[in-house]
Amino acid sequence: MELTTDRLRLRPWEDSDAARLYELAKDPAVGPAAGWPAHKSVEESLQVIQENLQAPETYAVLRKDDNLLIGCAGLRFGEDACSEKDDEPELGYWIGKEYWGRGYAPEAATCLIDHAFADLSCKAVWCCYYEGNEKSKRVQEKLGFTYVKTDPEGDTLLGYKLPEVENVLKRESWLK
Repeated sequence: MELTTDRLRLRPWEDSDAARLYELAKDPAVGPAAGWPAHKSVEESLQVIQENLQAPETYAVLRKDDNLLIGCAGLRFGEDACSEKDDEPELGYWIGKEYWGRGYAPEAATCLIDHAFADLSCKAVWCCYYEGNEKSKRVQEKLGFTYVKTDPEGDTLLGYKLPEVENVLKRESWLK
């Protein structure tokens, strides 16, 4: 399945995306803010695609005008999500540093929120960020997420814990 916005295409990840993913994900400003380590090789990026990014409802984010892959956005369900409820997924997203400040993250996130509520009949969408990630915090505020709690023991893939702020957008708020 492919989703589109005015400027973006969201499509499933392909093995052939590994080199481009590596170019974006090797930047230490990108992954660690989202709780994962910077990639060290194209082979590692391929492994991440195959083991994580080819999951259902996880999309490569590409610009429509030049078909350039610029990031990732996805919905995680069940035990992998904040709420662990099948009808309350967790939204995740990241955009390569070179493309920050252009509104791509909110645009991709809005597309997935609309998809979650309109197509998947979800009751709520959760979204989290690690304390200190002001860019992600601002995206969630723009999208209407409301604060639920801060987990002082939020998990990362970095080998240490960071406080994680959990926010939610309920279907009723989205309908407004």
